[in-house]
Amino acid sequence: MERQKRIALINDITGFGRCSVTVELPLISALKVQACPFPTALLSVHTGFPSHYIDDCTDRMRPYMENWKENGLTFDGIATGFIGSAAQIGIVIDFIEMFRTAETKVMVDPVMGDNGRLYASYTPEMCREMRRLLHYADLVTPNLTEACELLELPYPEDGAVTDEELLHMARALSDAGPAQVVITGLCSGDIIRNFIYERGREPEILRQRKIGIDRSGTGDAFAAIVAASLVRGETLHAAVTRAAEFISRVLQYMEPLDIPWNWGLAFEEYLTDLR
Repeated sequence: MERQKRIALINDITGFGRCSVTVELPLISALKVQACPFPTALLSVHTGFPSHYIDDCTDRMRPYMENWKENGLTFDGIATGFIGSAAQIGIVIDFIEMFRTAETKVMVDPVMGDNGRLYASYTPEMCREMRRLLHYADLVTPNLTEACELLELPYPEDGAVTDEELLHMARALSDAGPAQVVITGLCSGDIIRNFIYERGREPEILRQRKIGIDRSGTGDAFAAIVAASLVRGETLHAAVTRAAEFISRVLQYMEPLDIPWNWGLAFEEYLTDLR
């Protein structure tokens, strides 16, 4: 009998700002996949606000996952997002080794930085550990900043990068582990590109018109839709297309509204489009 698919979401839970699990869970659920949060931290608001409260979950992660194992839980997908420390990356690797089967899809969204800068929490040790995590991934979805850091390459001036350079980067990332790579959110003028690479296939570039300002949680929404689509059996091209088109619709809806960037995507208006 066919059963509902299930994804473990290794990410933080943020109360306000529409990011991380708060975005991923409803979007994955709308795609008829069960979302199972595995929190790395609890935040009142995300770090794009003037101040925030954070409760680090490192000490609770190992007993949390061991209890899941005791209860015989299994997952069709494992999707990682914000990870707060090098110690947490080690726990995530143990989680993958504990729950991965031949059918499990491991999807890593690095969440390391943007616009040429790493987040303040990312130490050299964390960057080294994130490179180690690549070995366990089936799919990795870095933005250009994260792709450069994972490959220890300088960030290009003004973020300008050619398709040939992207292909070289995607191949190098794939050589580190994941058979599938999507380098996301590549902005050039009024166009956003997503560079899609699958080992043994010709690369593809999905182009969308850039709409409005950058908003928090966009990467989480993208990763969630791609992850759920893949565990449902869709192709990577179809998954990326679905995610990019959904986000574009939401951004178009938000354009005339006075919603601050750090309040995230008003995706609730379009959840039923994912059915």
